[in-house]
Amino acid sequence: MMEGSLKKDYVRDKKRTFLCLLILVYLTALVYTDKDFYSLLGVSKEANSREIRQAFKKLALKLHPDKNPNNPNAHEEFLKINRAYEVLKDEDLRKKYDKYGEKGLEDNQERGQYESWNYYRYDFGIYDDDPEIITLDRREFDAAVNSGELWFINFYSPGCSHCHDLAPTWREFAKEMDGLFRIGAVNCGDDRMLCRMKGIQSYPSLYIFKSETNPVKYFGERSKDHLVNFAMRYVKSTVTELWAGNFVNAIETAFASGVGWLITFCSKTGDCLSSQTRLKLAGMLDGLVNVGWMDCGTQGELCKSLDITSSTTAYFPPGATLTNKEKGGVLFLNSLDAKEIYFEIMRHLPDFEILTADSLKDRLAHHRWLLFFQFGKNENSNTHDFKKLKFLLKKEHIQVGRFDCLSEPDTCRKFYVHQPSVAVFKGKGTDDYEIHHGKKILYHILAFAKESVDSYVVTLGPQNFPDKEKEPWLVDFFTPWCPPCRALLPELRKASKHLNGQLKFGTLDCTIHEGLCNMYNIQAYPTTVVFNQSSIHEYEGHHSAEEILEFIEDLRNPSVISLTPETFDELVKKRKRDEIWMVDFYSPWCRPCQMLMPEWKRMARLLNGLISVGSVDCQKYYSFCSEEQVKKYPDIRLYPPKSNTAYQYYSYNGWDRDAYSLRTWALEYLPQVSIELTPQTFNDKVLEGKDHWVVDFYAPWCGPCRNFAPEFELLARTIKGKVKAGKVDCQAHAYTCQTAGIRAYPTVKFYPYQGNKKNILGKQIDVRDAKSIADLLDEKLKALQSKTQREKSRNKDEL
Repeated sequence: MMEGSLKKDYVRDKKRTFLCLLILVYLTALVYTDKDFYSLLGVSKEANSREIRQAFKKLALKLHPDKNPNNPNAHEEFLKINRAYEVLKDEDLRKKYDKYGEKGLEDNQERGQYESWNYYRYDFGIYDDDPEIITLDRREFDAAVNSGELWFINFYSPGCSHCHDLAPTWREFAKEMDGLFRIGAVNCGDDRMLCRMKGIQSYPSLYIFKSETNPVKYFGERSKDHLVNFAMRYVKSTVTELWAGNFVNAIETAFASGVGWLITFCSKTGDCLSSQTRLKLAGMLDGLVNVGWMDCGTQGELCKSLDITSSTTAYFPPGATLTNKEKGGVLFLNSLDAKEIYFEIMRHLPDFEILTADSLKDRLAHHRWLLFFQFGKNENSNTHDFKKLKFLLKKEHIQVGRFDCLSEPDTCRKFYVHQPSVAVFKGKGTDDYEIHHGKKILYHILAFAKESVDSYVVTLGPQNFPDKEKEPWLVDFFTPWCPPCRALLPELRKASKHLNGQLKFGTLDCTIHEGLCNMYNIQAYPTTVVFNQSSIHEYEGHHSAEEILEFIEDLRNPSVISLTPETFDELVKKRKRDEIWMVDFYSPWCRPCQMLMPEWKRMARLLNGLISVGSVDCQKYYSFCSEEQVKKYPDIRLYPPKSNTAYQYYSYNGWDRDAYSLRTWALEYLPQVSIELTPQTFNDKVLEGKDHWVVDFYAPWCGPCRNFAPEFELLARTIKGKVKAGKVDCQAHAYTCQTAGIRAYPTVKFYPYQGNKKNILGKQIDVRDAKSIADLLDEKLKALQSKTQREKSRNKDEL
């Protein structure tokens, strides 16, 4: 009996083990198939755009269906990594994903398309693996070209054969120029908007930038030598020829201002630096060291007095004794390579001033400072470049210094500095400062310093966090490792300049102040909130200063009316006969509703004066929404001008829920204001009448005509009383359109009245935006009025 019982127990245990294994396999498969986007690409949540591109490219070359024809799942597997890349490379989508997961992307579903294997091998991210070439995206571009450094940027398109032909030369050129100025690349396939904004119309387009304004385009031969010769024209530094007549004065003048000299002495023996290398060094050391050369063949006595017997290069630091090289601290350099000489000199340049706890308060109260907080001696490859900061920030009156946190830890704890950091103090004491969270490279720090010092963003902690303040505050809860957070910070600085005196701006690092972030239930980064006494409003828009300003303006002057059951009945159901309403039925927990809200507010501003816009909180008014048959969120409805029919509305079922798509849909329901013209009325009213006319020539079957029709109706309302608006159906009235010179649909023409019959050809208008057309018509009317006044004045003078 016992044996049988043991056997049953054994079988039962085996079954349990097998079941557990099945569950484990299932859970493993579930975890594998439900990997998050970062895991799919094998990158961390801190990964920047370049790291994401590099990771995706490596996987694309390995997992592409073209390379795995025998794998039936290759297509589906590749779609997953492609989807992950498409989301993580886009800042706004990445923010939504980080905050809400894949549910937050319901309005941005991937269509399941990708490129061939050859595209990822040859066309994808051409310069991502070149350390000398910096691939700039939309966010990095402004920081780069406004840093004060010289940039030479290649705007290219991945599918452009000429771009591929240039690539090897651009790489050689970048290596040649490395250290003299920055070599960049912009992928116009990925950053179409940036390239469009910069007016790029052909590829490759090569531009020199000293600032964002007035870039210079290169039109020459695309060879390394021609590129070098062109670029060197913009290196403004000079190389001075020294001789007995100017040597002492030049050296002493430089020494008096704290600047040393790098001099190459050329004689018959040994090698001296080439003129190209000297010019390159002058550019690399601009503002830090003067560069000169001396011909010892003609200046033999002077070279002899300096103990120079053969070609050599020497650095004379300020205060060096010229006649005694052993005691004067002169540094002799054996290399002929510009980069090696540059690093050796930078190593010998004096470091920044060290500030102490005792000197800190006084220094920060009266001057702007860029301060490096270090823990002992922090050496890295960028340290030498940082010595340029003092010169490059001179115009902004920003001093540069260091503070050792190991020596005085209490001070660093006060600023919540726990690792090597860079901070800007704005000249108003120790409380008005901001910490840099971008890359620790020269142009990023330069851009940060220039932006921050004139902005009104402060770093918050428990001691200065706004608590029941009378003044409104915008607080950005962020973490330094989060790329969307870092992208938002420069935009906050821009917005703060526009709202200074109206709204205070602060940032709170949730990796340091976890308790404060938990108190406000911060669950995703960045979370940006406006505190206005007892009211709290969360910002859900894109990372741009313009949209932050729009958000604040909407808080002041709401464009969307929050409706209750009572106000809905009063304003919507009992609306005036010619009134139109759009209403968003939403629930606060609904992620698509949250995503819609900033677009809904923007749409309301675009429709201001034409259509009233409201919203109903269905969590708060659940019974009312049930009575209104609201079965999904968000439920967007349009209530047209009242008619004799029963209670009527139209539901929006479009794919796109951006402000402009919603606006276009709503405008279709506006009653027509423009006049439908026949050949007879076109002749009588437009050509022979005494009014100004703008006419839309269209065809009923034409898709762009249908899209433009609501815009034209908006125009008709905008210009009412100044210009009459008419429409001609070119399918019904072909001859009229033919004689008017219409060759495409829609065509818009202006027929101004100037005292006689108008020309049937009119004046064509090529823009398709109601506001732009209205502005253009205003200009034309002013010009006509001015012309008429001049003619009247001339006629009066003749009399």
